Amino acid sequence: MCGRFALVTPPARLARYFQAVLDDRNEDEPPPSWNVAPTDPVVGIRVRRSKETGTISRVLTPYRWGLIPSWAKDTTAGNRLFNARAETVATKASFRAAFAKHRILVPADGFYEWHKVDSGTRQPYYFTRTDGAPLAFAGLAEWWRDPNAPPDSPGIRSCSIITTAAGHDMDGIHDRMPVVLSPDTFDVWLDPDNDEIPELTSLLHAAPDGTLTHHAVSRRVGNVRNNDADLVAPVPEPGGARNISLFEQHRGEGD
Repeated sequence: MCGRFALVTPPARLARYFQAVLDDRNEDEPPPSWNVAPTDPVVGIRVRRSKETGTISRVLTPYRWGLIPSWAKDTTAGNRLFNARAETVATKASFRAAFAKHRILVPADGFYEWHKVDSGTRQPYYFTRTDGAPLAFAGLAEWWRDPNAPPDSPGIRSCSIITTAAGHDMDGIHDRMPVVLSPDTFDVWLDPDNDEIPELTSLLHAAPDGTLTHHAVSRRVGNVRNNDADLVAPVPEPGGARNISLFEQHRGEGD
């Protein structure tokens, strides 16, 4: 699943990798973080259409992690909607509008998942791409404005990360994982004119075996106040692990 991740690659480098441009609006870029948590600022890759030519291009844009539906009364809905299940994302009220028209990529350097060992403590693991490239999570976005605020008040761009049944690369650590898209699927996923639900949902599966690698890391990552490079450093592998997830605590699947 996906309730914590790391993103320290500079936005300009991410933009080059994803063949995108930096958003030209006057918004602060999220700072590097080894411990991104729900409601934190993140970035996403969206597409925009030129009014002059009608062509579309990719844009790296800041978002708040935790999707706030356009009809929400306040921002609290986003506190739990940081994940969307692939199995229901096209039909669930909180996500179906975003799935239809506002699909994005959410870049990450790696993500964390937890086991519970026999002693009762939780052991975190850090997952990255085997080839060292940035991860591209399948994401959804919304734009929300406080209905009680003045008409000229700024809105909030928010996002959610889609999860699916875990593949072999999760190594039995958990039965869910974020959807990691491959570069050859980016255009299909991002195309705002693509309304072929079967084609889109067919992309929402576990990454092919060998895409991800992982190692045990310090339990310091469990505290959101800890945010440094040592969080992703390997530590000795514990024994006697069984499935449990930090994300079960957050219960952020939105259903």
